Amino acid sequence: MRCGAMKPIAAGGTEDTDAILHALGWPTGRAREVTPILLNEPIAPHIAARLEGRRIDIATAVTGFARIAEGSDYVVVEGVGGFCVPLGDGHDTVDLARALGLPIAMVVGMRLGCLNHALLTAQAVRNAGLTLAGWIASCVTPSMAYRDENIETLARRLPAPHLGTIPYMQSPDARLASHHLHIERVAP
Repeated sequence: MRCGAMKPIAAGGTEDTDAILHALGWPTGRAREVTPILLNEPIAPHIAARLEGRRIDIATAVTGFARIAEGSDYVVVEGVGGFCVPLGDGHDTVDLARALGLPIAMVVGMRLGCLNHALLTAQAVRNAGLTLAGWIASCVTPSMAYRDENIETLARRLPAPHLGTIPYMQSPDARLASHHLHIERVAP
């Protein structure tokens, strides 16, 4: 299986892009392909773009996706900051998701407030006319009070399969994390 991945928009550095390149075994020379819109400041993308005198063009991201998709059986696209993040006047990451037309896999950072955040995001995905293909619990802290109960609550309430729980990792590792996912639960 030939897998591709991209983070069409990144704000504040190349850490995510570098991780994607490493996970795929791609050379660093493909960084611009993986992240066609790279902003300098680690802040909301629309603000970072304005500070740089730039405009975020969704078509640039769609074109980058098409290039990666040409040589891939599957492409995973990482978002930037969440599902409803502004990208500029009149457009946001919902518009980007619609333009790409992909099903959404939601990653839920397991922390206080995650239930509300996940349920509202799922509602926003549905309201946007997109498909929530599944969700992943990501343990972002070493311990969370009643973490398992929160995961069980989401499993009952979210209208999509729980694709796995990634444990807290002092040093995140994509290959190790992948062993905790069950993507066969997503219908083709």
